[in-house]
Amino acid sequence: MQIVVTGSLAFDYIMDFPGYFKDHLLLEKTHMLSVSFLVDSMRKMRGGVAGNIAYNLALLGERPLVVGAAGHDFGEYRAWLESQGVNTSGISTISHEFTSSCFINTDRANNQIVAFYAGAMGHDHHSTLADRGLTANDLVLISPTTPLAIQRYAVECQQLGIPYIFDPGKQSPRLEVEHLQVGLAGAKVFVGNDYEFGMMARKLAISEAELIAKTPLTVITRGEQGSQIYTNGQLAVEIPIAPVTEVKDPTGAGDAYLAGLAFGIARDLPLEVTGRIAALAAAFAIEERGCQEHVYTRPAFVERYKLAFGNDLPIELLSMAEVA
Repeated sequence: MQIVVTGSLAFDYIMDFPGYFKDHLLLEKTHMLSVSFLVDSMRKMRGGVAGNIAYNLALLGERPLVVGAAGHDFGEYRAWLESQGVNTSGISTISHEFTSSCFINTDRANNQIVAFYAGAMGHDHHSTLADRGLTANDLVLISPTTPLAIQRYAVECQQLGIPYIFDPGKQSPRLEVEHLQVGLAGAKVFVGNDYEFGMMARKLAISEAELIAKTPLTVITRGEQGSQIYTNGQLAVEIPIAPVTEVKDPTGAGDAYLAGLAFGIARDLPLEVTGRIAALAAAFAIEERGCQEHVYTRPAFVERYKLAFGNDLPIELLSMAEVA
């Protein structure tokens, strides 16, 4: 089975401001706002939903294919992904654009000022799944990118008979009703957090219960409360969180969770095992700053799974303990 990951590819520029933004704002002058913040540090980090998911799948032993668009500055990032075991042949280079970039400035109170430049991501809708040799035995992840690209991937999967996971994520507010309806129409799995489900239900003018029942398998993540997996609209499994040693950065946790979820679904594992693999993958991501900075071996994952949940991984996954 080939796991295909669609979605954004981006660089994250993380900056730390040593003071408080509020001390530099005059509320009575916001009609002519002009501020500048001298930061202490800046880190350029690999990110984007598709890149993060693919990296986590590679840690689990997969060789996922990424389909999307990146800019002329993507060379080093591409080489990194390939060195980790990710197939980047589906990433097109837009020579006149930069790779999508997110600029995040955080003050001492953890307030953030964020600017996002879409760049090459604006060309995602020109990417296609049609010439990848995919079949009904493969699995596509449709994760946040432009609304047009999300809709195109969903339609192509439906036309080609390829099962797919639909996770519009943070793009949910941008999606029109039509985009959501198309994405849900053929999805095997529908994923989102509690807030996103509420927002999408309101946009579709239906109840959350009706939204949950739209797909055969629905997964709702609830932060520290764990996650829930529904089958045909009925709650099937409650998934606990995996204990973490230290919460350093929750930013990439959702992407890691989705990678673990896809890993289990691709192998048709029991839902309670699939959900716990996803929860543990998220825990590893939370313990490091940055979305692709955590590292683990497969034997370490197997061992920690047992420590976290008190059970061994099933016999199908014992090969994870072998060195690749």
